[in-house]
Amino acid sequence: MASRNRHVKIIERVSTRLKLKQLRLLVAISEHKSILHAADELNISQPAATKLLKDLEIDFAVTLFDRTNRGVIPTEFGEALVRHGKLILAQISHAAQELDDLNQGLGGRVVVGTLLTASAVLLPRTIERVHRLRPNVSIVVRDGANDFLMPLLHTGDLDMVVGRLPEYRYREDLSQELLYREKVVIVCGPDHPLARPASVDFGDLAGCNWILPPVQTTLRRQIDREFFDRGHPPPSNAVECVSFLTNRALLASTDMLCILPYDVVRQEIAQGLLATVSCPLNISNSPVGVSYRSLDLLSPAALQFLEELRSLAAEIAALGPLQNA
Repeated sequence: MASRNRHVKIIERVSTRLKLKQLRLLVAISEHKSILHAADELNISQPAATKLLKDLEIDFAVTLFDRTNRGVIPTEFGEALVRHGKLILAQISHAAQELDDLNQGLGGRVVVGTLLTASAVLLPRTIERVHRLRPNVSIVVRDGANDFLMPLLHTGDLDMVVGRLPEYRYREDLSQELLYREKVVIVCGPDHPLARPASVDFGDLAGCNWILPPVQTTLRRQIDREFFDRGHPPPSNAVECVSFLTNRALLASTDMLCILPYDVVRQEIAQGLLATVSCPLNISNSPVGVSYRSLDLLSPAALQFLEELRSLAAEIAALGPLQNA
């Protein structure tokens, strides 16, 4: 009971006294590891910044930062409040942006993170549909791997992330929807020796040079597991790259192999610029989906985007895994 009363009192103090400037200061200190530099960013004096921080610590009844030889470092309490502060500030920024967009007749704004998986068909076609239905919507696309995109989703810098679903990470406080399953294939240059045989033994792949996704990605973990399950160590000297343009150039000019979503390389294969290696994979059909924080946090424009994304994904899923990805 005492703990609950303490919690209620903290909420009452914070709800009546918390200032946005305190949250901005909190985030700035975390980024600069310096109260002085954070104060300069907010254009206030260092004593004023110190007082704002002290008031915040008193209101929450915790120590938010420790002073060390590496600078001012957040405590576990500070890290938690910085995370929530970033989300609050991002939501306020998005609200201001949306109101400004509506005022100027732009019709709202959607910020989407995408992995390579979704960048070839699903995302471009969804953008096309949304622009046709809501031509004044502003759409921003940021690409990268899950380890880059998911933290941005948590802090509110992204409305959603579209692509291969992570196996077990980043799921706290997020909604994740499976949209369909994609086909991934082993790809090589058209003159590669393994491009010709009708069927290739997995053992023939073990000694090849590889281009692989970064180690922190879901696909990389699946690839490594595939090698282990087949009794081979994963490639130790692989080139790690998520840039399709770079990978395509390397595949065309070297003897490297790469595992990519079929839709991403469909056109290059049809034109004879790349070829597939005929070796079945256990990871051939992998989940593609969308991640977002909450439907309640999505703007009308983002909800429209999500609706069109689901609709198009259903059409792709109806084609079956061999055709859809």
